[in-house]
Amino acid sequence: MILLNSPAKPRAILMGALAGLLATSAMPAMAQDNDEARIRKLESEVRALQRQVFPGGDGRYFQPDISAPATTGGNTAAQTTAVTDILARLDALESSIQTLTGQVELTNNRQQGLEQRLSALESIAARTAPGTATTPVANSGGTTPATTRPATTSAPTPTPTPAQAAGPSAERLAAVRAIAKPQTDDAGDDEYSYGFRLWEAKFYPEAQQALAAFVEKYPDHWRTTYGRNLLGRAFLDNGQAREAAPWFLQNYQADNDAARAPDSLLYLAEAMIELKDTDRACIALAEFSETYPAIATGRLSDQYQSNRRKVNCPG
Repeated sequence: MILLNSPAKPRAILMGALAGLLATSAMPAMAQDNDEARIRKLESEVRALQRQVFPGGDGRYFQPDISAPATTGGNTAAQTTAVTDILARLDALESSIQTLTGQVELTNNRQQGLEQRLSALESIAARTAPGTATTPVANSGGTTPATTRPATTSAPTPTPTPAQAAGPSAERLAAVRAIAKPQTDDAGDDEYSYGFRLWEAKFYPEAQQALAAFVEKYPDHWRTTYGRNLLGRAFLDNGQAREAAPWFLQNYQADNDAARAPDSLLYLAEAMIELKDTDRACIALAEFSETYPAIATGRLSDQYQSNRRKVNCPG
């Protein structure tokens, strides 16, 4: 089995085969058949390697077989054609190996970058969780922040504000009771809609309670991505950026293809800006622009650009 560890090694092997062919130009047709078999074996191994690196058989990475042109001359013409055929195949094999090497290196670099950004985003949750110590992030060289992560990954618990601890006034209680809770065939949607109405009326602590109950009771509901995002906003709008950040991060990590995952990542950056944590705000903004380029220039373009103007991110 020929190992394809570098582009140079297959060329050295094939050049040896070529030299042998030229040195034995007077050998019978059986020697040429052996060389032909070796070349075909090499091509088969390269194609097998291509299928391992690029599953699915993408035509962009497979070189077509090169057929030797028909000859009508004598023994010299036949040998010249064989040499030309081997050289053409050698070039094709070398090109394929170079392409494979470049694509593997590119894939490895992208994977490393994704892992670094994910680790950095996870550190945001560790930083904002109560009783968790963190190490500040260096703002140069793309250093991944060192963190001490929380012992559990359970949903963050709302922290009562001083107003909540003192208890709502009679007027506030009456105003909250005046907000009707929908009654439809979808109980989960009713719970979310009620939390939304409380948030819309700026009853943020009450909205926090209603939305927290919704996401706990209906973790798989289609509205859950909306509920976690709105719960984070209920904290953020109430001046509780530290409590808001874990909800935004959780919503993004739960399913980054969900309807409100992009919004949560952008609001996570806003929460970090509120906490004056420029490094993590820039990490969240960079993740947003790379993960959702169409949304960054479309639906959330104004909000994204507004956040970028609030911080001085490298690059």
